[in-house]
Parts: sequence; C-alpha cells; structure tokens
Amino acid sequence: MHKTVSSVAELPYLTAHLPGIGGAIKRYNEDFVVDELPRYEASGAGTHTYLRIEKSGVTTLDANRIIADALGKHPRDVGYAGMKDAHGVTRQWLSLEHVDPARVEALSLNRIRILSVTRHTNKIKLGHLSGNRFDIKVRDALPNAASRAGDIVSILVQRGVPNYFGPQRFGARGDNAAIGRAVLRGDFDDAVALMLGRPTDQDHGHVRAAREAFDVGDVERSVELWGRGFREQSRLGRALISERGNAKRAWRSVPHTLRKLYVSAVQSELFNTVLAERIEALDSVELGDIAYKHANGACFHVENVDAEQPRSLAFEISPTGPLFGQRMTEPSGRPAEMEARVLADAGFAREEIRAVDGSKLDGARRPLRVPLRDPEIETGHDDRGLFVRVSFTLPSGAYATTVSRELCKTAAD
Repeated sequence: MHKTVSSVAELPYLTAHLPGIGGAIKRYNEDFVVDELPRYEASGAGTHTYLRIEKSGVTTLDANRIIADALGKHPRDVGYAGMKDAHGVTRQWLSLEHVDPARVEALSLNRIRILSVTRHTNKIKLGHLSGNRFDIKVRDALPNAASRAGDIVSILVQRGVPNYFGPQRFGARGDNAAIGRAVLRGDFDDAVALMLGRPTDQDHGHVRAAREAFDVGDVERSVELWGRGFREQSRLGRALISERGNAKRAWRSVPHTLRKLYVSAVQSELFNTVLAERIEALDSVELGDIAYKHANGACFHVENVDAEQPRSLAFEISPTGPLFGQRMTEPSGRPAEMEARVLADAGFAREEIRAVDGSKLDGARRPLRVPLRDPEIETGHDDRGLFVRVSFTLPSGAYATTVSRELCKTAAD
C-alpha cells in the first residue's frame, strides 16, 4: 500500500542527486518579491478602475477588504487575478467598477501602496495573468551556494519544475486537506473539531486557549477567545451553539469559498501524491497519459509514445496528473491504474470526489511540471548580511516555494 503524501516536506525532490545551498527564504518580507504578469494590458478606458498595488505582510483577500472598506465597496466587488499570501512583497493588479480613479490615487493605507491607476472595460478575474516573476533572497546559504544554485537551476530549466501544490494550499497549520477529508467522509464533527480545537505546537496565546476550551466542551468560552480577528472560527462556534451541537448544520455557516477550499486541498494532496510517484520521469509521457500542451493548455490522450516523447523532451507537452472530479478527463493504461490506486489508498471512491456538501467538484488535469524561465542568480550584501538572490518566472498556478525547496533542501524551506 502506498502512502498518501500529506506533508509538502515529505515530497521528493527532482534534484535529489544535487546538494542544496542551505539557508532560508522569507526571513524578511522584502526577501520574497512577486510581480504578477498580467495576461493583457489595460486600455485606459472603461467603467472598471484598475489599480496596481504593492502589499507587504497582508494576504490578497485582506488587501481587497481593506481597499473595499476605504472606498465604501464590498470585498466581492474587487477583481483580482491571483491569490498571494502575506509573507512577502507582492505587486498585482486589482479592479473596481464605478470608482473615481482620483479617489483610488488618494488612498493612504497601511502596508498597501497604490503604484498606478488606469481604466479598462472588464473586471479582473481569477486566472487573468500569464505568470509571476519572483525575486528571492536566500539568507545564511552555504559558501559555494551560487555554484550549487546554478547546477540545480540548470536541471529545472531542462526538465521542468515539479508542479507540486505548495504549503500555502494546505493552510497555516497544514490541516486544510484533513478538514476536507473529514467533509468528504461526511464526518462534520471531525471537520469542526479541526477548525476549532485540537491545538498543535504552532498554536499560541489566545488561539491555543480557544482551541483548548473547545476541546473540553466550553464552546462559548472558545468563541470569546477567538475574538474578532478570527471571524470564521467565531462564526462557526456561534453556529454550533445555535444549532445545539449539530456540526453538520453548523458547518453551513462556513463561507462557500472556504468550504470549497478545504475539499480542493484534498484534490491537491492527491495530485501531489501522484506527482511524487512519477517525479523521476516527470518529463516522460506514457501510453494512456493525458498530455498537456504548454502553448494553449489543451489536453489529449497519448496513443503513440514514440511520436509524443520528443515533443515532451522539447517541452512542448507534459504528462498530467489528476484533480479528481466529475468532469476530469480519465487516462487509460498504467497511468489510470496508478491514479486509481492513489485514490483507493487515500480511502476514497471516485463518486466521493465528484460532489460534496452541496457543491459539484468539476476536476481537471494539471501538468506534472512547468517551465522555469529567465533565471538569474547572483550573490550580494545588504544591511542584513549576505544573500544569494535567485529570480525566475513561473506560469500562473505554479509555486515558487517548489523552486526554493529544490534549491535549499532544508527542513524550513
């Protein structure tokens, strides 16, 4: 029986045969800079105001809320192309309809700068970006880090970056998939307990106290301890009280987007497990594979390996892995057998990953690798000490942390 890979730290490296550079990333926010690359340029005319922001230490959703509040709008009115977490400096485009650009330009916000403002004809939606440019400083790296980094980057350029879902996908405590698995099993008591109780070493202060109070059955005290800073936990706790302990009914108080995120984390975990099994040959297609065309995102069945493998080596196409769901294209042959085994080993039947909690799970295919473009490596020194700076571009949906963990090969990457 093969184990589902439940921790990103357990995932195998593509460059396991090469020593890492050591060190750590994200020591400071400004050590991890992300520039979103838009899919299209704004026209300068239209009812939608586009604003390019630079944020530091706040998530995209928090930035949306702060900006919406300042302009008297609802956060759902803010359009954005991609989600970025709080750790780092991010530059990205947002949009709001029927807002005076002058009001946007005049905003003065904590940890958010307005870099430029223009107009366009449509709202920015998720996926409206061609990729991201990353600029990462690795601190406390080994003395020969630049040379080692060059060797690793050469392999990643040639063979591709493993398209693992990064730790951000699985939440600050790494338990998003565990919550999702509980929901898929219909065990809402377990899902609620994971959200509100069961403290770990990562929980401190009032958060730990809130979780401990829940675990001993004092839900009212738990809600008080969560406070206003943890809206979802407080809301779920209050719902559990009003529903007299009925976890399934209380679960409906969790916003739909968050409920879907937990279940999608299960899809991501299963994809990572499949990729981990195929890591040694992630640039090779097999008979029965569903291959991905990097030029346009189209997928097709591999029926002739001899004809398609040269295209894979040229990075025109790549094998894909499963995001299980009702509309996912199924492979055949050995790839199908392996994916079925991964799903069975995780304790699920196909039907359980197609609809859950009132939501349909469409599913999709995801390439096992993505191209690493325009890499740059240099060493430098600033007022915080020596660093190795690594810059590169990845397509939308790929995680820079996958590149950094191949580079560093340290437990804290």
